[in-house]
Order: sequence, then structure tokens, then C-alpha cells
Amino acid sequence: MFPWPVISLGDVDDLDLADYRERVAALYLSDVDLAGFRAGRDALFASHPQSAIPPDERPAFQGLRYFPENPSAAAEAPVRPATGGLDIDTGGPDGVVHYRRVGIADTPWGPLTLWWIEAYGGGLFLPFRDGTAGPHTYGGGRYLTDTVKGTFGRGVVLLGTDRVRLDFNYAYNPSCAYDDRWACPLAPEENRLAPPIEAGELNYH
Repeated sequence: MFPWPVISLGDVDDLDLADYRERVAALYLSDVDLAGFRAGRDALFASHPQSAIPPDERPAFQGLRYFPENPSAAAEAPVRPATGGLDIDTGGPDGVVHYRRVGIADTPWGPLTLWWIEAYGGGLFLPFRDGTAGPHTYGGGRYLTDTVKGTFGRGVVLLGTDRVRLDFNYAYNPSCAYDDRWACPLAPEENRLAPPIEAGELNYH
């Protein structure tokens, strides 16, 4: 078992959480451009009860920080088959969650494993860590997609079963980057890239 930390939700209002995920999915599936998408995220983070921003910081919240849009940080990549997976004990109500490898994308920056979270309904998950981690971006890495949470398209677009388009302008921080009350699944060793990818979300603090 790979020693990933895991998300601890604590006490949440289920209807608030459902509303938040619906709003996230609607934003990802909308036709707004990158600037509009970032503005939509800022609005959610500033005011929604399920925002990962600590409640006492929300009144002064001025928006998330990003690299400027970087066209070179988007690319298509072939996907080759992958097998095996990881069992992660969440220590919470979700119990043991299985992460199954569904493919390896051979990107210009290095190979990245695409994971399937075998929770109820399942979802595609792509955590990664690149050369910007630490000084510029969250040290534990970022996500390109987690469709269980409604992040469809934009960061990861499937082009059939053997090809994918990745756009790191949509890379975003896990919740633990904003508040240490959260613990998050971070990039395993096989999803750690040496080159810096100067695109997407920057450090919060």
C-alpha cells in the first residue's frame, strides 16, 4: 500500500456538499474561457459553505493565484495500458478505497498514471507533482482531474481509449493546500515529474 494521506471531511452538511459539487461540475462543463473559469472558482471559494478556504480567511479572500495562461502547457499524449492498483484505508466512513491504474499517458514532461477511484460510481483521478512544487506550487503536488468531485474535461480530456489531452492551465491544488484540517491523496512516486510545468494554480500562502 502506498502511504498516501487521505481526505478527512469531518462534519459536513450533505446538501451543502451536493450543491458545491453540482456547481463545480457546471463550471467545468460550461463554455467560459480560462479567465471566466478562474473567476468562477474564486466566487465559489470566497463564499460557498464548502469552500476549502478557512472560514475566518474568507472575508479577506481576494482570489486564488495562478501562473499566466501558458499555451505550451497543453498537449495530447498516447495512453498505454496499465495494471494493478493501490488500496488506501481512509480511516473514516469511506473505509478502504481502491485506486486502480487505467492507463499511462506518455506526456512531453514524462509518464503520468491515470487512476480510477473505485468508490461508489467511481471516477478518474490524476494527481501529479512537478518541478515547480515547493517554491511556486503546493509542495505535495496538484490535481488535473478528480471526476468524483465533478472536474470533468478541461484538465483531462479523453480522446478515445488510447489518447488523452492534458491542459495544465487547469491544474489545481488539493484542499489541504488551503487549510491543514484537510488531508489529501497526493501524487505517488510514479506521478512525479522532474520538469517544471509553469501553468495552473500557484501556492495559496
